[in-house]
Amino acid sequence: MSFKYLLDANTYIQAKNLYYRMHVVPGYWDWLDQQFGAGQVGSISMIYDELFEYGDELSEWVKARRDRFFGVEDEQTQQKLAEIANYIVEHPTYAEPYISQFLTGADAWLVAKAAVLGAEVVTHERRSGDNSKQIKIPNICEVFGVVYKNTYDLMDSLQAKLILQP
Repeated sequence: MSFKYLLDANTYIQAKNLYYRMHVVPGYWDWLDQQFGAGQVGSISMIYDELFEYGDELSEWVKARRDRFFGVEDEQTQQKLAEIANYIVEHPTYAEPYISQFLTGADAWLVAKAAVLGAEVVTHERRSGDNSKQIKIPNICEVFGVVYKNTYDLMDSLQAKLILQP
């Protein structure tokens, strides 16, 4: 299965902690399940690993949905990651420790997998300025031709309707 949208860890975490708390808005989480079933949303194994480690209700939810998180071991994703790493290391303003943090975490892999699949990245990160030492997903998406959006834009794109039923 190939998903159209790959979700960053922060979209799950912020939803759980802030605006779609699992016990308050279970419809959001049901909607994610439906969108997975329709082949629309998923993520990568490294995001699964991040979420799995929290030991909270989100971790439990994620554990029951392991099949929604793609592996990144395929040759195309590995090659795309190498391109991303080369770009970041050679970038004139990116600096340590930000380079190491970006390349050892899930972010670079998320962009690489999305580029290979032709998927869009869903993240709450915002683009950093052109002279920033920090590396943000939107900046790397732009360089590698990957569309990115936030959760609200995702819900708009997929015409989500969270309706309270009596």
